[in-house]
Amino acid sequence: MNSITRRTLVAGSAAVLASGPLGAQAPAGDTAKPAPGARFAICNETFQDWPFDKAFGFAAECGYTGIEIAPFTISNDVTDVPASKRTEVRRQAEKAGLQVIGLHWLLAKTQGFHVTSADAAVRRKTAAYLGELARFCADLGGGILVFGSPKQRDLAPGMSREEGMTHAADVFRTLVPTLEKTNVTLALEPLSPDTTNFLTTAAEAAELARLVGSPRCRLHLDARAMSSESVPIPELIRRHRAALEHFHANDANGRGPGFGKVDFVPIFRALREIGYAGWISVEVFDEQIAPERTARESIAYMRRCWNETAGRG
Repeated sequence: MNSITRRTLVAGSAAVLASGPLGAQAPAGDTAKPAPGARFAICNETFQDWPFDKAFGFAAECGYTGIEIAPFTISNDVTDVPASKRTEVRRQAEKAGLQVIGLHWLLAKTQGFHVTSADAAVRRKTAAYLGELARFCADLGGGILVFGSPKQRDLAPGMSREEGMTHAADVFRTLVPTLEKTNVTLALEPLSPDTTNFLTTAAEAAELARLVGSPRCRLHLDARAMSSESVPIPELIRRHRAALEHFHANDANGRGPGFGKVDFVPIFRALREIGYAGWISVEVFDEQIAPERTARESIAYMRRCWNETAGRG
């Protein structure tokens, strides 16, 4: 994997993570099996510079069945990744018993791309590269593109929200035919105001998805980002049930689920209530905790919370 940290990627755009003792509320591991319907995945950059075969094997050992890929861990430009490497990564995941579920951090470490740019040529180039990411995703066996990329969506000084919505919808509508051909879905991710100035609420991301007007453009929700909203996380899940495609599990402090104050029992209860059958993928931003501990204790905590919502806690 490339030598780069999550903290580096958000430097300059994110505020300091919420305070609190390191992993103070992280649970001890357990062997309880998740109730039916829970599909747990983990983002591969959690394992930092581990070789893929080691990272994938450890994730599977912990009980994850999906792996979510940050493209920069393979190459800064996916057009440089040959077919042989794509096949190799897919086979490594399958050998470990994991499914590559999709990609996130889509535009991290890239240059010249921006979805709200006033320059139509930049938007066309961005749509074209997102198309390459959709093909890359499909080659790895995935079906989801999580669009976060805060710095490549920020509104320029003087640009209105409405202009930003128009420009972003233009980019994503251009992408739709490729999404349809590759059987990949774009999931728009609202992020907290300390990270970006565009799409900072679930309602705004859902609005943009409606503007795009395709079933291939839906909503992604992230527990850390939702913690910045005034509406409780379970209520946001219920409000946006019809558009929800994918879900990231983490704490408001940037660590894994169970490593802070966010209670996942009501969150998972809401996911159950809406009949959510997608992936629940662990994404962390704080690298102070060893990857082994993050992976093990996050899934142990999620299993207990999920089972509790089924009356098995």
